[in-house]
Amino acid sequence: MHLEELFLLRPDMTFLNHGSFGACPRPVFAAYQAWQRQLEAQPVEFLGRRFNGLMAQARARLAAYVGAGADDLVFVPNATTGINIVARSLALAPGDEVLATDHEYGALDRTWRLLCRKQSAIYRNAPITLPTTTPEAMIAQLWAGVTPRTRIIFLSHITSPTALTWPVKDICQRARAAGILTVVDGAHAPGQIALDLAGLGADFYTGNCHKWLCAPKGAGFLFGRPEVQHLIEPLVVSWGWESETPGPSPFVDYLEWTGTQDIAAYLAVPAAIDFQATHDWEQMRLACHELVREVRQRINGLTGLASICPDAPEWFRQMAAIRLPACDTAALKARLWDEWRVEAPIITWNGEPFVRVSVQAYNDQADIERLIAALTALLPVVQAPAPNG
Repeated sequence: MHLEELFLLRPDMTFLNHGSFGACPRPVFAAYQAWQRQLEAQPVEFLGRRFNGLMAQARARLAAYVGAGADDLVFVPNATTGINIVARSLALAPGDEVLATDHEYGALDRTWRLLCRKQSAIYRNAPITLPTTTPEAMIAQLWAGVTPRTRIIFLSHITSPTALTWPVKDICQRARAAGILTVVDGAHAPGQIALDLAGLGADFYTGNCHKWLCAPKGAGFLFGRPEVQHLIEPLVVSWGWESETPGPSPFVDYLEWTGTQDIAAYLAVPAAIDFQATHDWEQMRLACHELVREVRQRINGLTGLASICPDAPEWFRQMAAIRLPACDTAALKARLWDEWRVEAPIITWNGEPFVRVSVQAYNDQADIERLIAALTALLPVVQAPAPNG
């Protein structure tokens, strides 16, 4: 499984945080730089005459990979941008509601709160309790928050703080039947789980290619189901609006060209797809999952705490959130890095501390051993801070 030599990561650290920003393999990064050199060699030729064709080719490769029509998705810098495009496009009336879970990515909670406030709408986060053991229970807890004023359901495919895989297809089907739009944050999905966006049923789905697909930083996408693409307006208005030479669809016209930009990260996405295909990535993902299972069990053994979900690939693949005892999370995170050179996020979610462990193709057993050794040494001395006063 171990492919450390094919990545650019520093050799003097234990990197167990692929989930935050990803890591790019050497051949994919070389393809990225080659596109940048072509851009700089003749900027007018590249952006003025080749842009549409190059982007169409890259979109087609990505669309085939995620199970979508080539003109039903567009490149965006990241999933946060994709959600902002959708959230700013969908009109809400005073009193309308957007329903999410309490497991969402904080930046996007902020996005929805801001835009709901501007329209006198309401953003709700349905509590999904832990541990969770069945998809039906998760759906029931979410659906308990639906009211006659619910217009949009927003949720993560794989959550950021708790790393849980959500039963998105079932939720999208139920929402469609109820006349509720679905907006899915798939930031952690591409490259970590197989996708079939056409079959998934989400109205809008945004994902990152620079995380688990291992593309260069700044490569994401936004998918819109053809029947609802007309609801989308450009976040940045440029030449695609009122275009005199319309492209494949208004959705692509409005969102693809936003002014001068370095599109090399987008154009390198096919190289990332090829890299993973060359290295039998489905087997790689399964091997990574086994390492995640092991580290979860060993940390649970160290702390005596229970897992937050069953021990199966349907619930998590290459990333898991693992409970920790009460501790000073900021101090633990700092000491993990400063003293042990272990990069892993230590977070507090709903008042409970967690370590989120990501395992990618460059990780091996030695990385797990180092994390366990570090936690064994640090947890007894990094106590929860005393209350103020």
